[in-house]
Amino acid sequence: GCNPLAETGRSKLQNQRAVLNQQILRAVRMRAGAENLLRATTNNKVREQVLLELSFVNSDLQILKEELEGLNISVEVYQNTEETFSIPLVPLGLKETKEVDFTLPLKDFILEHYSEDSSEYEDEIADLMDLRQACRTPSRDEAGIEMLISYFLQLGYVENRFFPPTRHMGVLFTWYDSFTGVPVCQQNLLLEKASILFNIGALYTQIGTRCNRQTQAGLENAVDAFQRAAGVLSYLKETFTHTPSYDMSPAMLNVLVKMMLAQAQECVFEQIGLPGIRNEFFTLVKMTQEVAKVGEVYMLVNTAMNQEPVKENIPYSWSKLAQIKSDHYKALAHYFIATILCDHELQTGDDEDQQEKALSQLYDHMPEGLMVLTVLKDKVQRKQLGKAHLHKAIVYHEEALRVCGLCKKLRNIDVLQEVLTAAHKRSLLKYAQQEKEDDFLSLIQAPDILPKTEHKIETIAPQFSKVKVKDFFHRLGPLTVFSAKQRWTAPRTIRIHHEAGELGFSLKGGSPVQIYCLDPACSAALMGLKEGDYVVSAGGVDCKWLGVNEVLEKFKSVGEQPIEIEVISCQDTAASMHSKSATYSVGMQKTYSLICLAMEEDKIDQTKKAPLKLPFLSWGTKNRHKAASTLCLPSAVAGSSQIKKKLSPFTLLNTESSLY
Repeated sequence: GCNPLAETGRSKLQNQRAVLNQQILRAVRMRAGAENLLRATTNNKVREQVLLELSFVNSDLQILKEELEGLNISVEVYQNTEETFSIPLVPLGLKETKEVDFTLPLKDFILEHYSEDSSEYEDEIADLMDLRQACRTPSRDEAGIEMLISYFLQLGYVENRFFPPTRHMGVLFTWYDSFTGVPVCQQNLLLEKASILFNIGALYTQIGTRCNRQTQAGLENAVDAFQRAAGVLSYLKETFTHTPSYDMSPAMLNVLVKMMLAQAQECVFEQIGLPGIRNEFFTLVKMTQEVAKVGEVYMLVNTAMNQEPVKENIPYSWSKLAQIKSDHYKALAHYFIATILCDHELQTGDDEDQQEKALSQLYDHMPEGLMVLTVLKDKVQRKQLGKAHLHKAIVYHEEALRVCGLCKKLRNIDVLQEVLTAAHKRSLLKYAQQEKEDDFLSLIQAPDILPKTEHKIETIAPQFSKVKVKDFFHRLGPLTVFSAKQRWTAPRTIRIHHEAGELGFSLKGGSPVQIYCLDPACSAALMGLKEGDYVVSAGGVDCKWLGVNEVLEKFKSVGEQPIEIEVISCQDTAASMHSKSATYSVGMQKTYSLICLAMEEDKIDQTKKAPLKLPFLSWGTKNRHKAASTLCLPSAVAGSSQIKKKLSPFTLLNTESSLY
C-alpha cells in the first residue's frame, strides 16, 4: 500500500473523509440520545430544550453531509496532471474502515478447534493484519488492484478456516458509508468482503480518471478501467444482495454501474475524435450518432439518480453533472448534423443514394412536409433544417450552462465552465453565419437524433483467477478437510508395530490419508486406531499434505522399528449451537440503534412452517425475491441441517447465518 502519511492530493481527501466520518458518527449519536430523551421525558421544559438541541444537531448533520458531498465531487484531484480541455470524469472515493485485531480470536480458534500450538501461527496472523492495513491505502495502479484482490481471496480462506456457521468469532468489522459517512459494524466477514469489492471498483474508477485522455493509449486504458469498475460493482450487486450500507445497496450499485459505463462511452467518443474530426459528410454522420449515444446514456444515468431511494443519498452535484453532460453531448450532436446540412451541398459527383441512406439513419422521422432526398437537393430546405438544428444545439448549451451555474460545487470547476462556454460560442458563431432577414418565416422544428455506436460498452467481470494467492494458514492442512465446518477430536498418538511385515490396515485418499480396512485384532486397533481416522503426523513429521505413497515411505523408512503416528477422528457436526446475534448499525436515517435480532425457538410446531428470512448479506446465488428495503432487519434463523459440499475459498459457510 501507499504511505498513509504521504501528503498527496488523494491522501488528503481520504484523510478529510475519515475526519468527517468521525464527526458524523458523533452527531448521529447525539441525535439518537436526544431522541431517546424526548421519548422518555414528560417535562415540557425539558422537551423544549431537547427539540432545540435536535434542530441544532440535524443542521450540523446536514452541513457535514454537504462537506462529504464536496469531497465526492472533488474530481480535479483525481484527473491526469497533463493540461487537458475535457470535461472531468467522476471517480468513487474509497470506503474507510477501522483497524481490526485478528490475533486473539484466531489464536484461540487454532488452539480450540485445530488443537495446535497457536503461537506457531503468529507470523501468519501478522501477515493477514499487515495485508489488511495496506489495503486501507492502496496505490492507484494495477499493483493496488492486485493487492485488494489478494486480500479478498485471502478472506475466502480465512472464512472457511476460522468462521464456523454456529457462532461468531468476536471480530468486529466497521466500515463507513462512502456517501453518508455513517458507519456499519458487524461481526460478519461478508461485510468485509463486500467492502473490499466496493473499494476494488472505486480504485478502478480512480485509475480511469487518472489516465491521460490526450493520447489513444490513455483513452483505451480509461475505457478498460471504467468497464472493469462496472464489472466489479455489478458482481458486488449480484453476489451480496442484502447489504446494510447505502453505498452498497442494489439500487445504488445499479446507478454506479450505469455511471461508469456512461463514462466509458464518453471516453470512446473522445477516442474517435482524438485525431481530429474531418469536415466530411460521412465522418460527421458517424460522429453525430456516436455523440448522440453519449448524450442518451448520461440522460439515463440522470434519470436513475433521481429515483427513490437513490435520490436521497447520491451527491446532488453528480446528478447535475450527468444532466449537464447529457445536454452538452446532445447539443454537439445537433451541431454536427447542422454542419452536415449547412456546409455540404449535394454536388454532381456525389452519391445521392449513399447520402440519403446515411442521413435517414439519423432520424426516426422527418419534420412534416420534408423528405430526406428533397432536403439534400433543395438548398433552402437544407439551410432551414440546419438552422433548426443549430437553434436546438444552442438551447441545449444554454441549459447546460444554466444548470452548471446553479450548482455551487460544479461552478467552481474551471475546466467544465471553459468547455461548456467554448462549445456554446462555437454554435452561436455558426448560427450567426447562417442568419438571414427572413428567419422569422422558418417554422421547422429540428427532429430528435437517433443514437448509435459501433463500439458497444459492456461490463468486464472481475478475473480473480489471474491473481495467485497462497493460503496464509496452509500449514493447518488441506481446506477440504481442515475447515471451521468440520469438528475433530484432539490428535491421538498411536504406536504402530510391524507384524510379520503387515501394518494391519491400509491407507486411502489424497492428503491427508485415511485409515482403511482396519483389522480389529491388530495392535494399532487395540491402541485406539479407528476406521476412517486421518493421519496427521508420522514419526514426528507433519503428514497433513502427504499422499498415500509418501506416508508409506515414512513407514518403510524405519524398517522393523515401531513408529508413532498421530491421528484425528471426525466428530458429528449435525448438532448446531444457538448464538445470539445483533446488528450495530449507526446508519438508519433517524436512529442510532443496537437491535437484537429475534431467535427462533428450538422447537417449532410441526404444523407451522415459518418462512426463511434472508440475512443482510447473501453470498452465492442472487436473491430472486424483491427486497422491501436494503435496511430492513430480518429475524435470525436457527441453523438448519448442513448440506455437505466440496469446500473452496469462496464457499459460504452458512447462507442462513445471522449477521452482527
